[in-house]
Amino acid sequence: MRFVGALIGMFIMKSWLGLFIGYFIGLFIEKNFNFSNKSFSTGSGKFELNLLGLAAILIKSDGEVSQNELDYVRKYFVSVFGKNRANNIFKIFNENINKQKISSKEICSFFLLRSNYETRLQLIHFLFSVAKADGMVSNNELLKLKEFSNLFKISLADFDSIKAMFVDQIGSAYKILEVSSDATNEQIKSSYRRLVKIHHPDKIQNLDESYKKVAKEKFQKIQDAYEKIKKERAIK
Repeated sequence: MRFVGALIGMFIMKSWLGLFIGYFIGLFIEKNFNFSNKSFSTGSGKFELNLLGLAAILIKSDGEVSQNELDYVRKYFVSVFGKNRANNIFKIFNENINKQKISSKEICSFFLLRSNYETRLQLIHFLFSVAKADGMVSNNELLKLKEFSNLFKISLADFDSIKAMFVDQIGSAYKILEVSSDATNEQIKSSYRRLVKIHHPDKIQNLDESYKKVAKEKFQKIQDAYEKIKKERAIK
């Protein structure tokens, strides 16, 4: 890349200065952008392969592979992409990627650069669904999900909100709405309106209708939590 940059700089500026400028620009690109793993960074299906990579890291975080979690991922990919495309994605992943050391940081950087905040929230929700497929979200899986969330630059409040949708705990409805149980009615209403705005299915970018269907389910959980609190407090 550095030598290509040098030639381009020489051609554009028609001087040795252009050659040096082009060389260092090319060197910068080499150091800051990784083109070595073509299966993840180039070609069609890169979004799907990176998503599958995160799911694989999560499933392995327990030290053992859950068949229920594997089945959930396969079923989900088939429902979203169709059987033929899903099979092709799994084939490419198993033959070229799964045997390599997969970097959470690199994959999350891929999504961080190519998706908005709302879409990354949906990805965390999907990964929680994977972890929950065997009946419970383990501590190791929670740690891995928290790592993904941090790399996605998801706020702690939003992470805890999604977590409360999958992990049973006291005051889950309040956690989903990102408020404490002693919050005022106005604070609850304000938080609910904010969450409705950022979790609305129409906010999802670069994902097809199947992903939006899951987003609607998450959106419904927020509404259900609000309705539960409204009923408990007789909020009008």
